[in-house]
Order: sequence, then structure tokens, then C-alpha cells
Amino acid sequence: MPGPEARWSKSDRALAAGKLMLVWVALLWLLEVVDVLTGHALDGFGITPRAPSELADIVPSAFIHFGFAHLAANTVPLLVLGFLAALAGLRRFLLVCALIIVVDGLGVWLISPAQTNTAGASGLIFGLFGFLVVTGFVERRPLGILAGVLVAAIWGGSILAGLAPTQSGVSWQGHLLGLVAGVTAAFVFRRRAGRPAPSWRDTA
Repeated sequence: MPGPEARWSKSDRALAAGKLMLVWVALLWLLEVVDVLTGHALDGFGITPRAPSELADIVPSAFIHFGFAHLAANTVPLLVLGFLAALAGLRRFLLVCALIIVVDGLGVWLISPAQTNTAGASGLIFGLFGFLVVTGFVERRPLGILAGVLVAAIWGGSILAGLAPTQSGVSWQGHLLGLVAGVTAAFVFRRRAGRPAPSWRDTA
């Protein structure tokens, strides 16, 4: 039996996706304000590689930033890519985000250089980019393919630049792992053949 989201209209889905991403980004900004007011006490929730106690910071690290400039650079791509990914359904979107954050965080914990501290939403952003670019091809949906091509055309250059290992202070490992996690999520959470996509029509 279809869930409530299957009965939502196109405008319902867009409104829900927009609200979710606005709340998400507002939370990130609130946390950065708290971080500044507490003398950057939240920066300790970043991931220091291969320290067992740091495994608890894998999820929190995706919500912490090292200053407002760091957060500002992530805000627009997270809003746009998150909104586009959430249009297909909030439950699926949250599962995709969870997989990206956990896989990316574990990978950073395993392979990042010693004595580094990695945090920020960029791993999730790279993951959402990979998810959006690939999922239309995986599911053989023309609109999804078109969306993926447009996302690649707009953000592809920035994504490639973020993978360069020569940038000081930038975790290219986190970016690469997030991208791989997003592509993986497109396969793990793909809609199966013969299963209809959620209807955009309001059936109420």
C-alpha cells in the first residue's frame, strides 16, 4: 500500500523538500554561532583519524564547520543539491544522507592523515552530487538523467577542483569518499524495475 508521500502533489513535495533543507541549513548556522560563542568548542566534534573515541564524531562532524566562511561556501550547494535530491521523497533522501555521512566519516577516520581534524558538510555535498548525477542512469528515468546532466554541467567543475590533493586545508579524501558514497547510494536506494515512481498527482 503506498505511503503518504505517494499521494503528495508536485507542489507538496517541493514545499516539503524546501522546508527540510532550510531547516537543515539553519541548524548548521545555529551550530556555528554556538561554536563561536563557546570559543570554538564544537570544533572538537571533527574527526581525528584512527582514534577509537573519534568514531562517535562521524555523524556530528557533518554538521560542524570551521568558521562562517567555511559554512558559507557549503550553504548554497547543500541547499540546491539537497532540495533536488529530496524531491523524490523525504524518507529516501534521509536514508541517502545517512549512508553518505556514515561511509564518508568512516573513510575519513581510516585514511586521512594523522593529526588532522575533518568536519563540514562538503562530504555530504559531494555525495549528493554523485547521487544526483548517477541515479537517473541507474533507474533509466529520462527526467532523472536530464537532472543529472544539468547538475554535472553546473557543479562538475567545482567538484573536480575539490578532488585535487594539492589544496591546503581541504580534505580531498573526504570529498572523494563522499562522492563514492553518493554513487553507491544511487544503487543501494534505486527504485526497482516495475515499481512505479511516487506520483506527483494529488489524489486527495
